[in-house]
Amino acid sequence: MAKTLDILGVEVKAVTGAEAIRLIDTQCDRGIPVKLAYLNSHTSNTAAQDPTFAAALREFWVLNDGVGLDVAATLLHGTRFPENLNGTDFTVRYLQETSRTWRIFLLGAKPGVAELAGQHLARLASRHCIAGVQHGYFKPQDAGAIANTVRDSGADLILVALGNPQQEKWIAQYGEATGARLMVGVGALFDFLSGNVSRAPEWIRATRSEWVYRLALEPRRLARRYLLGNPYFLARVLRKRLVATS
Repeated sequence: MAKTLDILGVEVKAVTGAEAIRLIDTQCDRGIPVKLAYLNSHTSNTAAQDPTFAAALREFWVLNDGVGLDVAATLLHGTRFPENLNGTDFTVRYLQETSRTWRIFLLGAKPGVAELAGQHLARLASRHCIAGVQHGYFKPQDAGAIANTVRDSGADLILVALGNPQQEKWIAQYGEATGARLMVGVGALFDFLSGNVSRAPEWIRATRSEWVYRLALEPRRLARRYLLGNPYFLARVLRKRLVATS
């Protein structure tokens, strides 16, 4: 069983990318569905304020996303995560390196974005099949019908890009009805794959400062998340450490 680290109430797998890929494949090969999520400072803060989201995450395999999780792991457990497994990079890596061949359904983002993302994903991981796409601008009462559409498509892997915490809540409520074996909350992945939103240059990503680049691109939308959220997350970690050592 994979080692996990408790990050402020969320159990996060402490594994390398290669180990995560192997573990996911093994679980799916046994016929056990996997719900996959990524925890970063923002999603941790959201879970702390949203009990329904926190409860949903307990049903997921959770991977670490971002330098904030390493800071938390070091302060709370005296160790770092073996590898940064952010959703944008690891999801694509998984599809390129998995031993399985998947039928993939893309759910989320603005109309037209999932189609473009699917076309790009088909080039990056060509042995898989894109079984269907559906934008994320649907009415709540249509969620069950969309789950049926996924099932009818024959997809066994669904990528859900509805943003946090909506995507994880959707998977928790409707994932089983889709019939998929692997369900992944992927955040802004479709926007990046489609070219709708540009990623930071490689050298910025290498310094694990992509959040600064995203903040510069979308300051109005992301200022609260990063400029207030990151210090809040660190304060939560320090408070937890003080309680543990007192």
